[in-house]
Amino acid sequence: MSAQFTWLDLVVLVVYMGLSTALGVWLGRGQKSARDYFVADKAIPWWAILFSVVATETSALTFISIPGLAYLGDFTFLQVATGYLLGRIVVSAVLLPRYFQGELVTAYALLERRFGVATRRLASITFMVTRALGDSVRVFATAIPIGLIIGPALPPHLVAPVSIIGLGIFTLFYTYHGGMRAVVWTDVLQTGVYLMGGVAALWLLGDGVDGGWSAILSRASEAGKLRWFDSTLAIDKPHTIWAGLLGGGFLAMASHGADQLIVQRLLAAASLRDARRSLIGSGIAVIIQFAMFLFIGIGLWAYYEARTFPKPDEIFPTFIIEVMPPGMTGLVVAAILAAAMSTVSGSINSLAAATAHDIYLPFTGRSVDDPAALRVGKLLTLFWAVILIGGALLYKAQGTPVVVVALSIASFTYGGLLGGFFLGLLWSRAQQRDAITGMAVGIGVMAFVVFAKQISAAYPSLASALGPFGRIAWPWYVLIGTSITLLTGMLSSLTHPAPSARTRA
Repeated sequence: MSAQFTWLDLVVLVVYMGLSTALGVWLGRGQKSARDYFVADKAIPWWAILFSVVATETSALTFISIPGLAYLGDFTFLQVATGYLLGRIVVSAVLLPRYFQGELVTAYALLERRFGVATRRLASITFMVTRALGDSVRVFATAIPIGLIIGPALPPHLVAPVSIIGLGIFTLFYTYHGGMRAVVWTDVLQTGVYLMGGVAALWLLGDGVDGGWSAILSRASEAGKLRWFDSTLAIDKPHTIWAGLLGGGFLAMASHGADQLIVQRLLAAASLRDARRSLIGSGIAVIIQFAMFLFIGIGLWAYYEARTFPKPDEIFPTFIIEVMPPGMTGLVVAAILAAAMSTVSGSINSLAAATAHDIYLPFTGRSVDDPAALRVGKLLTLFWAVILIGGALLYKAQGTPVVVVALSIASFTYGGLLGGFFLGLLWSRAQQRDAITGMAVGIGVMAFVVFAKQISAAYPSLASALGPFGRIAWPWYVLIGTSITLLTGMLSSLTHPAPSARTRA
């Protein structure tokens, strides 16, 4: 334990971890079916789902990386957050009503209704791979502040593994026992903890800079760090109004309308009206929350006088460990763990739900109310926890902020998933083979686009050959992938006769 992390901090951290784990286990009592385990028998109040959605989006990446964006840049990331709200509104109007037509447990059951079981399986497997890769990065991010605390007590090569495995075991324990009910209600607790941590950081930064927040804002304004609007049309800039509203909007449509992680929470609401209130309300809350973390970033910039750090993701954790007083350090580290645990628990549960309901139950012909389905769901929870922890152990740190890495991973498959949903909704001529072809082409092209950027960075001599593909900013990925998927599916549908009305139904 480092000198800056006192015994009081350790007590605060242990008490929080114990309370959240005990709450999750207690909430899991009396479960009787896989439906109860995965969607809490549709008995969760809308406001709890709202906080759960926000907490799920607020992984350790948000807590650690977003302040780094403002430290190095400005407030233009808020343009992407505004697009997130617009995307939620579209999902609330277009996709949510269809999810509440019947007893759906996964988002991809809707694709089976429209196209067939093969499309459902393809979409579900795509979600599983993307979610496993992206959330392995998120688990790794949490090891950064933990490593700063326990680093002096362990050999360097053991710091990250011990941090990752410890987080994974605590999260798995309550997720395994409590299911979706535990995930949602511990998310509510975790939201409160990390918001307290954020407010504490704002207060300390104002207290630590001569002149307080008025001086911080004045200096930041002079340096142009309060700029939030950028109308540049360049496709290589991620934080512009166009990339934000269009790219961020499509990203939110995919993440909140075609990703099981969020859709599963919305399906736990008692009604369509409650689900809409949760989803749109979370969009407003996320904008406010991003603004708070960006303010922390400019506060850190003023406090450290624009000092250079080896990695942007180390800026805020360094302040937490070196500056915060005893007790508060433990609270903010607990806040980072809370953000990470909420995302990881939701990921484990949603991955298990998708595997059970999209793969296992259709293959075996078992009912969702079969007791065996609940047992299999819990075993799948264990399986996916091991996958996420293993992926985090294999991840290697790089100069790019971890939040950008995780969002890029999600973005190159999100377009294929969202495009499949839009093809089913907007193009009545499309059949299953058209949907599968469109999704495969969309995901394949976007994989090339994403890796072209990495190839350009690693081999500058190939940059000219790759052309604009190596310069596309990540917010555009979902829009491009959706467009390619939709266009390919529509063209494919012209190669066969239009289906009859009975076939389409």
